[in-house]
Amino acid sequence: MRLTVLGCSGSVNGPGAACSGYLLQADGHQPVLIDCGHGVFGELLQHANPNHVAVLLSHLHADHCMDLPAMLVWRRWAPECATERSFLYGPTGTALRIGAGSSEYPGRVDDISDTYDVREWVDREAVDLHGLHIVPFKVNHPPSTYGLRITGPDGEVFAYSGDTGVCDEVVDLARDADLFLCEASWTHDPDNRPKNLHLSGTEAGRIAARAAARSLALTHVVPWTDSDAIIDEASVEYPGPLQLVHQGQVIEVRSPL
Repeated sequence: MRLTVLGCSGSVNGPGAACSGYLLQADGHQPVLIDCGHGVFGELLQHANPNHVAVLLSHLHADHCMDLPAMLVWRRWAPECATERSFLYGPTGTALRIGAGSSEYPGRVDDISDTYDVREWVDREAVDLHGLHIVPFKVNHPPSTYGLRITGPDGEVFAYSGDTGVCDEVVDLARDADLFLCEASWTHDPDNRPKNLHLSGTEAGRIAARAAARSLALTHVVPWTDSDAIIDEASVEYPGPLQLVHQGQVIEVRSPL
């Protein structure tokens, strides 16, 4: 599998920095887009045809889903518009949330069923899509949020935490993953952050170590946080290969077997 980081800024975007969006592709198959936060759609256009991309949403906070209305405009009105619906997976209420964001009339909901076949995640109920075997895990983040464990055609495993606080479920989804993409929004300062919302670098490193993940990639650092401090925290807890992802980065996900 190949992972392309379209955006990785936490909570808000910034100059040249899109929010969460990750393009994952198995060789010989169409890609899937994992999350579509502010600024992601423009980055997607550099890498894939939006008409052929399925979408997987971890949750419905704006920084993870609210560039989808731009995708709807493209798929409906671009000169070579989509001729078939694509799959859109997300938590309960996905069609309503995206339809409300897309509607041009206050208080109304755009019917997006012309463009997307919307399906809702069921905790740990697998989905097979574009050569990928996808298992959603409900994690510790409001509102309903899912991390994803994705296995490729050659048995390679990519795990994505989504947004989460500390919980056993995120350890389960990352177990022995070849690449664990984990949020680490801020530093480990209990006076600087609420509980059960996001992870610190320390917590992300501990989770990766508990899960025996083969490599750890940190993401979703909020712009006002010291990213070097987050990496330093994680490195104390996690002994394996460690990196902080950046926009435009391409990572090959391979199994050692």
